[in-house]
Amino acid sequence: MDGIAMYALVDELQSIAGAKISKIHQPNEHELVWQLRHNGKNIKFILSAHPVYARVHITARHFTNPVEPPMFCMLMRKHLEGGVVESIAQVSLERIIHIDVKHYDELGDLRRKRVIVEWMGRHSNVILFDPDREIIIDGLHHVTPSLSSYRVIMPGFSYTPPPIQDKLNLLESNESEWRSVLSEDVTSRNILQHFLGFSPLLAGVVTDETSSERTIEQLHHLKQALIAKTWTPAVYESPKSFIHSMSMPSYFASERTFTSMSEAIDYFYGERAERDALRQKCADLIRFVQNERQKNDSKLIKLNETLRDSDQADDYRIRGELLTASLHTVKRGDATAHVLNYYDEQQALIEIELDPMLTPAENAQKYFRKYTKLKNSAVAVAAQIAHCVAEIDYLNRLHHQLEQIDWAEIDDIREELIEQGYLRNRQRSKHRKKQKKDEKPNILSCRSSEGITIWVGKNNRQNDFLTCKLADNHDTWLHTKDIPGSHVVIHGKQFSEQTLKEAAHLAAYYSQARASSQVPVDYTLIRHVHKPSGAKPGYVIYEQQKTVYVTPDGQFVNSLLSGSPLVGR
Repeated sequence: MDGIAMYALVDELQSIAGAKISKIHQPNEHELVWQLRHNGKNIKFILSAHPVYARVHITARHFTNPVEPPMFCMLMRKHLEGGVVESIAQVSLERIIHIDVKHYDELGDLRRKRVIVEWMGRHSNVILFDPDREIIIDGLHHVTPSLSSYRVIMPGFSYTPPPIQDKLNLLESNESEWRSVLSEDVTSRNILQHFLGFSPLLAGVVTDETSSERTIEQLHHLKQALIAKTWTPAVYESPKSFIHSMSMPSYFASERTFTSMSEAIDYFYGERAERDALRQKCADLIRFVQNERQKNDSKLIKLNETLRDSDQADDYRIRGELLTASLHTVKRGDATAHVLNYYDEQQALIEIELDPMLTPAENAQKYFRKYTKLKNSAVAVAAQIAHCVAEIDYLNRLHHQLEQIDWAEIDDIREELIEQGYLRNRQRSKHRKKQKKDEKPNILSCRSSEGITIWVGKNNRQNDFLTCKLADNHDTWLHTKDIPGSHVVIHGKQFSEQTLKEAAHLAAYYSQARASSQVPVDYTLIRHVHKPSGAKPGYVIYEQQKTVYVTPDGQFVNSLLSGSPLVGR
């Protein structure tokens, strides 16, 4: 997301000039969401100073807000709520945006405030500035004098812009200046050093290192596109993942085009940023599940070693029997006995170690005791191995669910770990615990292209409720084959092959194989799905299944969930 792509974004955002700021929220420490009202429509506008996912755009995503708004959010509300977005401008081709807002203060006087959004990696920021008094009201992230001697972002200080780059602005420079820059060095690195707004990728696209004329021609094309404002927003996944306002299919594979820059940014950054925030929120749970899984992995290795040792049990029984049959040939004090091995076809002699302090009969009984102990332990160890394997399977499913968790599901998984005895209940009262247990979980629901209801369980609690209580016997149940994932149910007896494939897409997408291709998805009737007594949450066994193979597609799944399925996948 370079300065030239931002130029296209700012041009697009002119559409919200005149919008009224009805509400301001701050979902987390890096992001603000403005609720705008414009031309009879509600618009969500995000301003993010995330160190990795900094962005400004119109969004369709849902955000979960804290019960108590942070101080910076309260300050923004005080100065901006009820105000009108007057203008949105980019500083040259830099990654800096100024949003001017006019509003009436508590005395009824018209005031202006400026929101400055700076995209600078880990130094990204959102700053509330008073242009009349030329001071900073506050910043989302403070920069103290001890952190920077060049600029301070603190209430009451004057605003110092980031250092100005002494580079050519493509829109304000001419061909002779370009030729001067490229006369001796026609490389993408040289473009980056001398032109504003270029990312390394875009510099590589416009540069033909074998011809300065061709490079200048490319710069002309780019300038004309900027002047004409002919935007073709696209996201590229290969060979590198990036977003731009220009379509460049001849240079990069996996192009996905959008109708607006905001849509492209929402697609490119939104899920990544939300996933990152969620991972931070449930980091302790992820760490706990990973540690438990490692403990069980180590335990399984030791149990298998013990089981292998128990395979020697019959050797001890045979030695005991051979020694018993030859007691007359052995006497106390012998360290070894050489007896005839009548279990061997050749009936060769076998050497048996003895304890010289024991009688021959006591030595034989010692071998029988070892045999009995190992035989009994083999049964117990086999049961422990089965339990350990089940634990690992359960923890793998939990880990997958935490990787794809929604905000509302964090408490569900934490509660489940408490109920299963993994975590201690330090906070929840007994009343709240019972209330939570009695609540019916929210199940993700959508309709197929032919209008058939499809349900998706996204955690163990939802999966149990969906499969064991909500679904009818004649409904069709789907799950990825031997891969942790969601339970998916097609509600109803009659549906087409298309609906089956769409449900399989959902099962594959909400599984550990989301990034894979040709994912096997089993399907069978609900009446062939059973939960064993005492099984872990979310665990079932099933039979009479068939298998379909699908390649998960995020855009296709989003279209299903939004109610407009893309037919023919």
